[in-house]
Amino acid sequence: MLWSISPFGEAKVGIPYGLVSGLNIYMVFIFCFLANVLVFPLMIFFLEKINNYLLRWNPYKKAAIYVARRAKMGSGDKIEKYGFWGLLFFVMLPLPGTGVYAGSIATYLFKIKRRKAFVANTVGIFFSSVIVWFTTLLTMKGIA
Repeated sequence: MLWSISPFGEAKVGIPYGLVSGLNIYMVFIFCFLANVLVFPLMIFFLEKINNYLLRWNPYKKAAIYVARRAKMGSGDKIEKYGFWGLLFFVMLPLPGTGVYAGSIATYLFKIKRRKAFVANTVGIFFSSVIVWFTTLLTMKGIA
C-alpha cells in the first residue's frame, strides 16, 4: 500500500511488489488500487490549500512552475482537448510520468471539475491496476 500511495511508483510498483512478496493476489489488487485512489483527494487538497501558501518561497515557486510547464507540454493538449476521456486515458497508461499524481496536477492546471476528474482518475487507476496486476501474474507464471 505504501508503494501505491507514493509518487515513486503508485500501484505500478505496489502491485508487483505485493505479488512477488507472496501476498494474496486479490487483496494486493484491492488495497493497492484503493491506496492509489486516495492520492487524488490528498493531492487536490495540497494543490488548492498548501500550494498557494508555498508559492511565496522562490525555490518552491520555480520548481512548481517547472512541473506545471512539463505537465502542460507532456499530454496537456490532449487532456485539455478531450477533457474527461483524455484525463482517463492519461492516468490509465501504466508508464512512468502518468498516473494519479500527474492526473491531479492536470486537474488543477486545466481547472477540470473535481467530481469529473475524480471519476476519470479512479477509472484510469482501475484499468492501469488491472493491466499491471494481470501482466505481473502472467510474468510470474512464465507466460509473458
